[in-house]
Amino acid sequence: MILAETDKQLQEAMDVRKEVFVQEQNVPLEEEIDEFENISDHFVLYDENEPAGAGRFRLKDGLGKVERICVLAKARGKGAGKIIMNYIEEHARSKDVPALILNAQTHAIPFYESLGYLVTSDEFLDAGIPHKSMKKILK
Repeated sequence: MILAETDKQLQEAMDVRKEVFVQEQNVPLEEEIDEFENISDHFVLYDENEPAGAGRFRLKDGLGKVERICVLAKARGKGAGKIIMNYIEEHARSKDVPALILNAQTHAIPFYESLGYLVTSDEFLDAGIPHKSMKKILK
């Protein structure tokens, strides 16, 4: 698990995101790649040197916004999502962020709840997929 620092690492994060969100979930590419890419920290999870997961973090209104958490199909069910989230939480703590917010696809809410996130909104659609906002206090 790394913070992407090279063009190659950033491209690997984008490739994972495109496979999961664009190819599997039919999110339009122009919605997946957005105006926040250049102000975000990008993360890549590797499985034996192959990219297997990705995520993104940025600051929003004094909080940490966790976005684009995804794991390739072949790496699911092995704890990859938890590794990504724990790494991003440590990154947020290193920046003295008081809380994290995210918009979870509704099927993923139990996963985020298991990590201490609480639902903070009613259901809404994002890219045609049902979501709810969630929050976790870090300090």
